[in-house]
Amino acid sequence: MLISHRNKQLEVQEALGGEYQDYNLVMAGPFGLPMESSRINHRFHELIREHDLSKVVFHSLRHSSITYKLKLNGGDVKSVQGDSGNAQAKMVTDQYSHILDEDRRTNAQRFEEAFYSGRARSSEDKPAPEAGTAGDAATLMKQLTNPETAGLLKALVNAMGNEESK
Repeated sequence: MLISHRNKQLEVQEALGGEYQDYNLVMAGPFGLPMESSRINHRFHELIREHDLSKVVFHSLRHSSITYKLKLNGGDVKSVQGDSGNAQAKMVTDQYSHILDEDRRTNAQRFEEAFYSGRARSSEDKPAPEAGTAGDAATLMKQLTNPETAGLLKALVNAMGNEESK
């Protein structure tokens, strides 16, 4: 679906030549410019109503993405900061400290166990994944394969593509 959307963008870009301003955006206006957030929000809420989905704000998708990335990569703030477009890692640590606190507690527990047992863990001695690592990855995959979620994302991309041609 995204590849098809990108191919349509490339066709428009080729047809418009220098008139198309390529900012390498997934969702762009008809001349490549960023879409106004009110347009995206309006269509997003229409899709929620049309598909009888839970009411959320569009920005919550960003929060979910950052939260899952932090959980899946073990709290690598710098990579998530760059990925999410935040100018400073401090914003990520300030906003998502509850996620990082869970990871710090887990690390402290592992350190304490290794220290008091008199030996460090070897790679063969690793504990089973904590709830919140493999469990979160499974939850994320389940969400991504959920037909309702896939339908919402597909409808959103199609709606943005249709609005571009207006």
